[in-house]
Amino acid sequence: VDVYFLFSGLIGRSWAMVFAAGGFKVKLYDIAQQQLTSALENIRNQMKELEESGFLKGALSAEQQLALISICTDLKAAVEGATFIQECTPENLELKKKIFGQLDLIVGDDVILSSSTSCLLPSKLFTGLKHVKQCIVSHPVNPPYFVPLVEIVPHSETDPSTTERTYALMKKIGQSPVKLNREIEGFVLNRLQYAVISEAWRLVGDGVISPTDLDLVMSDGLGMRYAFIGPLETMHLNAEGISDYCERYREGMRLVLNTFGPVPEFSGEIQQKINQVNTELINAV
Repeated sequence: VDVYFLFSGLIGRSWAMVFAAGGFKVKLYDIAQQQLTSALENIRNQMKELEESGFLKGALSAEQQLALISICTDLKAAVEGATFIQECTPENLELKKKIFGQLDLIVGDDVILSSSTSCLLPSKLFTGLKHVKQCIVSHPVNPPYFVPLVEIVPHSETDPSTTERTYALMKKIGQSPVKLNREIEGFVLNRLQYAVISEAWRLVGDGVISPTDLDLVMSDGLGMRYAFIGPLETMHLNAEGISDYCERYREGMRLVLNTFGPVPEFSGEIQQKINQVNTELINAV
């Protein structure tokens, strides 16, 4: 069985559980033994709870999955035999570059070097590495155990086989990979998310709707639809196909979109108002 190796921490632990559920051997690496011991304990508790409630993924029992996960504080030993390395350090460019610099010196030519980054571009992370052809971003959505999407983002020098192998692996462990043809700030999920957040902020800020009702528009409206189908498929199904939809709604969409305001500052009075409403809401639960 191929060995998959990851870094410890919240995302690292989740990834380890996803890979183990897929039947793969996992090595969790970190510099501190204590961090690894508590990570393993945390994984054990989560798996047991999932098994008891009937939500454990994969065909193996919790014990069998736990047996696939080992821990290691020696980077060289951790990398040995690995065919896929998923880096899960905090979102810090210098730290990630240092890690990939270290990995670059000790890995062979067949291992994939993958990063969990949610916003750092491959060109910032991998440029100049000897093994740049083997480097890729595999951005999960937190928590990856329950949200299957993985954005696969190549560096301009990433070999197409690296992308294909990563895509196939993510499918194999039950995730839903999507391929970006090139890097772009925010990747795709965050660009869509920020577009929604930005208009939500403007609508509340302009006094059109309350923060609570704004969230209801998503949770009991748009979100229910988008949980099953995406915006482009929605357009297709809301008319006699995309062309018909565009014929009918093109002008109306452009009219509305032209009334959108500038990018908000995400601070000041509106921030305080939204914060107050949500704090009260959560405290009332």
